[in-house]
Amino acid sequence: MFNSLHNSTQRAQNHYFSTMKDFKRRKDFPVLVLHNIDHSWEQHEIETALREIELIETGMKNEGHPVVSVAVERPELELYLKEFNPLDYVVLNWCESIPGIERSEALVAQTLESLSFTHTGSPPEVLHASWNKCRVKQLLETHGIPTPSWQVFDTPDATSWDIFPAIVKPSGEHCSYGITSDAVVTDKKNLRDRIAYVLETFHEPALVEDFIDGREFHVSMWGNGSVEMLPPAEMDFRTLADVHDRLCTYDAKFKPGTRHYEQIEVLLPAPLSQTERAALEKTARSAYVVMGCRDYARLDIRLRDGIFYVLDINPNPDISSDTSMAAAANLIGYPYGAMLSMLANFAAHRHPLLGTA
Repeated sequence: MFNSLHNSTQRAQNHYFSTMKDFKRRKDFPVLVLHNIDHSWEQHEIETALREIELIETGMKNEGHPVVSVAVERPELELYLKEFNPLDYVVLNWCESIPGIERSEALVAQTLESLSFTHTGSPPEVLHASWNKCRVKQLLETHGIPTPSWQVFDTPDATSWDIFPAIVKPSGEHCSYGITSDAVVTDKKNLRDRIAYVLETFHEPALVEDFIDGREFHVSMWGNGSVEMLPPAEMDFRTLADVHDRLCTYDAKFKPGTRHYEQIEVLLPAPLSQTERAALEKTARSAYVVMGCRDYARLDIRLRDGIFYVLDINPNPDISSDTSMAAAANLIGYPYGAMLSMLANFAAHRHPLLGTA
């Protein structure tokens, strides 16, 4: 899916610049890189994770930060941290979960805070809330931020729904889990069938939304107080004629060689007029703030009839070296190590010693 980033980046490198250039970034404080290794993973997944950690370490060391890495391989997170003084480090939290504990990203942040560590990323309550897509949509609606019309179903009886095409999602999953071409439905029968599939497969309510058949953007944001939109990436669906295919499926994100992964081109930066870019940034910033995101996040947003609709807010997006966020940061003058240093610096402002330095 990201195999076209390089060419797109080179086309318009001078059209974007960072508003964070006056941010006073320190490069001397120690960083503890916390990451997880789950031995139930496939060997190639473990090797990929270890390569990424090497890139993180190298990038931050090249920026000037002393770095120590801690690999969490068992559920006892506290034991891995007991030898470290929280006053001596900022934690770069690359620990997606605690091995053996499902959906534990919020627990990682909660444990770090209970031990008085200052860490990058959103607080545990925000990470926890982000799993509940219905709660997120209610929050957006309360603050007047456009999001697709929606309804939740815990039975296949969907007689009250009359907007098509629609998309049916599990209501409590991340990373497009459960999203395939079959998730887009165009009539009542397929809607009932897909709701039944979600209920039976995921054992959670089904979220049905108006399918915004328009342009899709993945928008990386960073900062606190002063929040900046990095150059947005557009998912280009022009080669996909069928409405069922014009979306980012799970395969599109994670399975090289699949049709969606290969056919969806990523345009970075997205071709937007100045007016469109300003409207996109306004919507993205508003959603970032009302969600309570901290340091960085990524939003999935679609454009239809001049309105930007927030599909999803991810307060803990992947920040690996090959992601859209890393590419977007590089586009405005922050190569990988500098991007990570910026995230650590955002967190350092909350550190009891560094924040007053």
